[in-house]
Amino acid sequence: MRPIRLMAGFLTVGFWTLMSRILGFVRDIAIAARFGDGPVAEAFIVAFSLPNMFRRFFAEGAFNMAFVPLFSRKLESGDDPKGFANDAFAGLASVLIVFTLLAQLAMPWLVLAMASGFRADGRFDMAVEFGRIAFPYILFISLAALCSGVLNATGRFVAAAAAPVLLNIVLVGAMFTASVVGGDFGTWLIWAVPVAGVAQLALVWVAASRAGFRLVPRRPRLTPDMRKLATIALPAMLAGGVVQINLLVGRQVASYFEGAIQYLNLADRLYQLPLGVVAIAIGVVLLPDLSRRLAAEDTDGGRYAFNRATEFALLLTVPAAVALILIADPIVSVLYQRGAFSAQAASRTAEVTAIYGAGLPAFVLQKVLQPLYFARHDTRTPFHYAMVAMVINAAIAIGGSFVIGFYAAAWATTLAGWAMVVLLWLGSRNMGDAVQIDARLRRRAFRIILSSAIMGAVLLGTEAVLGDALYQQHLRFGALFMLICVGIVSYFGAAELTGAMSLGEIKRSMKRSARTE
Repeated sequence: MRPIRLMAGFLTVGFWTLMSRILGFVRDIAIAARFGDGPVAEAFIVAFSLPNMFRRFFAEGAFNMAFVPLFSRKLESGDDPKGFANDAFAGLASVLIVFTLLAQLAMPWLVLAMASGFRADGRFDMAVEFGRIAFPYILFISLAALCSGVLNATGRFVAAAAAPVLLNIVLVGAMFTASVVGGDFGTWLIWAVPVAGVAQLALVWVAASRAGFRLVPRRPRLTPDMRKLATIALPAMLAGGVVQINLLVGRQVASYFEGAIQYLNLADRLYQLPLGVVAIAIGVVLLPDLSRRLAAEDTDGGRYAFNRATEFALLLTVPAAVALILIADPIVSVLYQRGAFSAQAASRTAEVTAIYGAGLPAFVLQKVLQPLYFARHDTRTPFHYAMVAMVINAAIAIGGSFVIGFYAAAWATTLAGWAMVVLLWLGSRNMGDAVQIDARLRRRAFRIILSSAIMGAVLLGTEAVLGDALYQQHLRFGALFMLICVGIVSYFGAAELTGAMSLGEIKRSMKRSARTE
C-alpha cells in the first residue's frame, strides 16, 4: 500500500466511523432524554451490551485478528483466498447459531454476570427479556465483520466502514417511529437491534460479492487451514475474553450504584467518538497492510506503516484527550442534560468522561501495537499481557469502589489501558527494524504534545470568557460550538506552526481518499 493510499484508508474509515458515532450520539441523547438514568435505560444498555460483548470476542476481536493476516497472505500468494473465506464464513456461522440458541436458555445467568445488582429489582426481568430479543444480533454482525475483513484486506474500505452507520440509522428510526405511532419506546428500540444486524450484513455481503468473494452458507469443513485458523484464534479469543472480563467487572461495580451504568455508558460514548474514529481506522487498515508487507518481506514498508499509524493516532487522540479532561462539564451538559437526565446525572457523567479521557491515547495506541503481534500470527503474547491488565483492572475497580464508588470502574479501565500499552511496547522491542521509531515520529510526537498543550490553554481561557452561556438553555449550544471551534482552530494552527503536521499531506490524502473505490 503506497503512503498516500495508507493515509487515504485511515481517512476513509475515519470519516464513516465519525458518521456512525455522531448518529450514536443522537441515539444516546434520545434515550437519555426519554429514560434519564432510570431502569429502562439501564436494562437496554445491559441487553445491548451482551451481543456486542461477544461480538468483540468472536468476530471483530479474536476471529478477525486471526483471519485477516491469513487471508491477506493467501490473497498475496493467490492460494485460493476465496475458498478459505468461504470455509471461515461457514465455520463461524455454525458456531454462532449454536451459541445464540444456548444464550437464549442461559439469558438470566448472562444478565446476572453482567449486572448482578439488578437481581433485587425490576431491571432484572426487563434486561432478560430485552437480552433474548437483542442477542441474535451477534450472528449477523459477526458474519458482517468477517465480510468486512475480506473487504479491508483487498483495500476496499467504504462499505465495511459505512456498515456501522446502518445500526444507528435503524435505532434512531425506530425511536422516531415509536414516538410518532405512540408505541412502547423500549420495545421498538430493542427489536431494532437484530433488524440493524441484518441490514449491516446485507450491505457488506453484497460489497464482498461484487469484489469477487461471494460467501455462501454451506456445511462447515475442518480443513488444515481451518485448524490453523482455530489454533491462532484460540489465544486471541482468550485475550478477548480477558478484555470482556474487564468490562464485566466495571459494569458489575456500577450495577450496585443507582444510575451508574448509564453514567459510565454515556461517558463511554463520548470517548468512543475519537477512539472509534482513530482506532478503528488504524485497526482495519494497518493489520492487513502489515500482514501483506511481512509476507512480501518488505521491512521498510512495514516500518513506515507502523510509524505513520502511530503518528496518526497521536495527532488526533492527544488533543481529544486534553479536551475531554478540561471541558467535560460543558460537553456533557449540552449533549445530555435535558428531559429526565438531571444536572446531577450530567455532573457525574462529566467526571467519568474526564477519567476516560486520560486513558484515550492508551486505548488507541493498543490498536497500533497489537497488529505488530497479530501480523506475525502471535496471539499468545497479547493474551499474557491482557491477563496482567485484567488483574490491575479488577484490583482497582473492586478495591477502589469501597473508597470512591463507581468512579473506581472508570479509573480501572484507564490505568489498565496504560499498563497494556507499556507491556505491548516492551514486548515489541525484539521484533527488528520493522517496529523501530523513525526520526519523523520522534520529531512530530513532541510537537503534537506541545500543540495540544497550547490548545488546552486556549480552551480554558475561552471557557472562562463564555462562562454561564455554556449552561443557559438558549445559549449553550452556540457557546459549546464556539468553544469546540476555537479548540480545533487553535490546535491545528499550533500544529501547523510547530511542524506537528502538514496541511499539504492531509490535502493529498483526502484527494486520494475521495478517489478510493
